[in-house]
Amino acid sequence: MHYFFTISSITILLCGSVLLAQDSDSATTPEPKEKVVVETKPVEPVIKNGSVEIDGKTVDYTATTGKVLLKDDKGKARASVFYTSYTVKSEPSVKRPVMFAFNGGPGSSSVWLHLGILGPKRLEMPGNGSEPIVPPARVIDNAQSLLDVCDLVFIDPVSTGYSRAEGETDEKEFHGLKSDIESVGDFIRLWITQNKRWDSPKYLCGESYGGIRAAGLSSHLQSRYGMSLNGVVLLSSLLDYRTLFPIDGSPLYYQVFLPTFATTALYHGKVTGKRDEVYAAAKEFAFNEYALALLKGNELPEAEKTILAGRLAAMTGISAEIWERNQLRLTATQFRGELLKAENKVIGRFDARVAWDSTLPGSGEAEYDPSYSLALGAFSTAMLSYLSEDLGWTEDQPYEILTSVFPWKYGADNRIVNMTDSIATAIRDNPKMRVLVMGAHADLATPPEGVSYSVRQLVGYPASLKNQIEFTYYDAGHMFYLNPPDLKKARKDLVDFVAGEE
Repeated sequence: MHYFFTISSITILLCGSVLLAQDSDSATTPEPKEKVVVETKPVEPVIKNGSVEIDGKTVDYTATTGKVLLKDDKGKARASVFYTSYTVKSEPSVKRPVMFAFNGGPGSSSVWLHLGILGPKRLEMPGNGSEPIVPPARVIDNAQSLLDVCDLVFIDPVSTGYSRAEGETDEKEFHGLKSDIESVGDFIRLWITQNKRWDSPKYLCGESYGGIRAAGLSSHLQSRYGMSLNGVVLLSSLLDYRTLFPIDGSPLYYQVFLPTFATTALYHGKVTGKRDEVYAAAKEFAFNEYALALLKGNELPEAEKTILAGRLAAMTGISAEIWERNQLRLTATQFRGELLKAENKVIGRFDARVAWDSTLPGSGEAEYDPSYSLALGAFSTAMLSYLSEDLGWTEDQPYEILTSVFPWKYGADNRIVNMTDSIATAIRDNPKMRVLVMGAHADLATPPEGVSYSVRQLVGYPASLKNQIEFTYYDAGHMFYLNPPDLKKARKDLVDFVAGEE
C-alpha cells in the first residue's frame, strides 16, 4: 500500500521543482553540524524454521531475516537493506523459482504483500476484508501462500522497514526513481550471489508504485547485470502517471477511472447489471463517445452535454445534474464523496467497497479514506508482533511501515513518469519474460484500466510479444487479497503464472 501521492509529490511530478536561492549577504548560514559516522558492520541474520499447509501438503521452510549492505566503489557501506526470505529445501534450490516482492508508496515497506498474500503467514481479517478488526491484529497460517511453488524474498527499500542509509550517505540519495531502482537492483544481485541462485528462475512482484519499480528493474537488471527475468507481476499497479492525475488539457484520467466508477456503483446498488458487462460497457463508452466529448472541451454543444450527462448518470449512480455541473468530469475524490452522500457515507480510495460515516455530511467530496484507516493499524500491529515474536528480529529503531520520502526525484527532465517502454524493452530483449497484470474492480487508487491503457499504447510493438502480457481481475480493492475469494483466485493465477514458464 502505498499511500501513493502527497501534495509535494504531485507538485514535483506535474510542475517540476523550483530552487530558490538566498543571497549569501542577506542570510546567515548556520554552522554545519559534523555528522558522526559509525562504521557499519554486517549484521548476522536470524534464521527460523517453520511449516505451513498449502494445497493439502505440509511445506517446511526456512525463514531468514537480515540485512544486506550496499557498498560504494570503494567498499564503504552506503545502506543496509532489510529483508525477510522464505526458502524450501524439498528440492535443490537451483531448480526452485525465487520471487522478489516489494510494495510501493514510494515510502512503503513490503508488509502488505508479506502478510497479505504471498508469505506463509497472513493477517487475519473478518468477513470479506472490508470490515474493521477488533484490536489487536494477529497473523494466521496462509494456506494460499505461494511458497509451495517458489521461494520468496520481501524487500524493504531504503528508509522503509528497518532499511537505512549508512555511513556518510544521505538517505535522500535513495529517494528517486533511478536511485531506487539501482539500489533495489543491487540488493537483488547481492542476494542472488550470496545465496547461489543465479541459475534459479527469477520473478518480481510489485504492488502499487512497486509496479513502477518492477518495470524499471526488468530492464535495469538485464542491462546492468545480465540478469534475465522469467516474469514480472504488476499487482494493483500503474506504468504511466498520466493515468492517475486529472491534468488540465488531458481527458485520460477521466477515461481510465470511469469503468471503476461503474463497477463501484454496481457494488453499492446504485446501478444494475452483471459486473463484467457493466465494466465492458463503461470502458467502451470511455474510449469512444466520452473521449470525443472531453476532447471537444468548451465547444461541446449543451444539448450533447445533457445527453452524455444522462448516460454517465446511468453508468455511475451520480446524478446527471452533478455530471453536467462538473463539465462531465469527476475526480475519484468527488465520486467517493457523492456516491453515498444521501446515506452520509464516504467510500474508500484503496477499497471502494468500504463505506464509513462521513465527518462532513453533504460536502460532496471524500474527506478521508476509510479503507486506509481499516488496514494501516492492523497491518502495523501484526507485522511488529510477527517480526519480534515469530521471526526473532528486534532492534531499537522503529520499523517504518510507511514513511515520507518526499521530495521524490522522478527525473531530471521533469517529464511525467511512464515506465511502459522500460518493460516493453525488457520483453523485446528477453522474449521469454512474461508479465502478469492483476487489477481490481473496487480500486480507486490505481484502477485496472490504467495499465491496460498503457499496454495498448505499445504501437508498433511486435504482436507476438504482446502475448507475453496477460491480465486478470478481482472483485475487491487495491489489496484485493483481503477478500478470501480473491485471495484464493490470486493464488491460482500466480501458481499458473510461475508454472507456465517454458
